[in-house]
Amino acid sequence: MDNRSEVRDFLVTRRGKVTPEQAGLATSGTRRVAGLRRGEVAQLAGVSVEYYTQLERGNIRGASESVLDAVARALRLDEAERAHLFDLARSAAHASTTLRRRPAAQRVRPIIQQILDSQHSPAWVGNGRGDIVAANRLGRALNSPLFDSPAGPANHARFRFLDPRAADYYRDWDTTARDTVAALRTAAGANPYDKALSDLIGELATRSEEFRARWATHDVRLHRTGVKRLHHPVVGDLDLSYEVLELPSDPGLALLIFTAEPGSPSQHALDLLASWAATEAQQVSP
Repeated sequence: MDNRSEVRDFLVTRRGKVTPEQAGLATSGTRRVAGLRRGEVAQLAGVSVEYYTQLERGNIRGASESVLDAVARALRLDEAERAHLFDLARSAAHASTTLRRRPAAQRVRPIIQQILDSQHSPAWVGNGRGDIVAANRLGRALNSPLFDSPAGPANHARFRFLDPRAADYYRDWDTTARDTVAALRTAAGANPYDKALSDLIGELATRSEEFRARWATHDVRLHRTGVKRLHHPVVGDLDLSYEVLELPSDPGLALLIFTAEPGSPSQHALDLLASWAATEAQQVSP
C-alpha cells in the first residue's frame, strides 16, 4: 500500500529528462547526472534541498498543492505528468485508510449502448485498463483480433504485449506500446487500489520483457485524441482518427469513436468491414 517507490522513481526519471539549459540554469564543469541535480530542482521550486530530497525519497504525504505545483514547474511536467504527481500525493495521503479492492464488473447503461449502436463509425466504451466494455457492431469488427485473442478478454494492453498477432495489427508498433504503457501508468496513479488493474500490470510485467522495460520509464499520457494506423486481417490498412469522450455518469468509462477521411481508402475499407460484419452477424443469427 506504500507508494514511496512510485513517487521516487517518477521524480527521478522526470528530473533526468530536464537539462540545465532547458531550465535556464548556467552550468560549468563535468556533470555526473543526465538531467538536473536535486539541489537545482529545489532551487527552481523554491524549497530547501533537504525538503526536496525527502520528496524524492517518496515522502510526499502532506506536501501542499503549492509545493507540488512548484515541483511540477521546476521539472517542466506536462498536463498528464502533473496530474500523475497529484494522484501519487493523493494516494499517499490515503494509504493507511484505503483497501485494495476488486471493482464490480463494469457494464454500460442501456442508453450508452443505444448511443454506440447509433454510430455509423467504429465505437466502443473502454476503461483505464484497456478493456473493451461494450461496442457497436463495427467497433467489434474493427477489434475482432482482440475478441478472438487467446490472450484473454478483449483488452488492448494484453493483446499488444501477449498476442503475437498484434505485430501485424498495429502498424505503429513502438508508438502503440509506448502509449499503451503510459495510459496504464496514468490509470495506476489515479486508481492505485484497483486490484484488477494491478493484476493486469503484474501479469504483463511477468510475461513480457518489453512491457517491463517500458513500465520502468514511468511515462504517463492522457488518452484523448489521435490517429490509429492498423492493419485489419479482413480489409487491410486503416488510418483512423479518434476522439475519447469521458462519461461523467459512469466513472472510469469513456466512449471512443473512430472515423476515416471521407472518400479515402480507409473509408472504403471501413465500408467493406461493415459489410463483412453484417454478413457475420447474419450467419450467427438463429
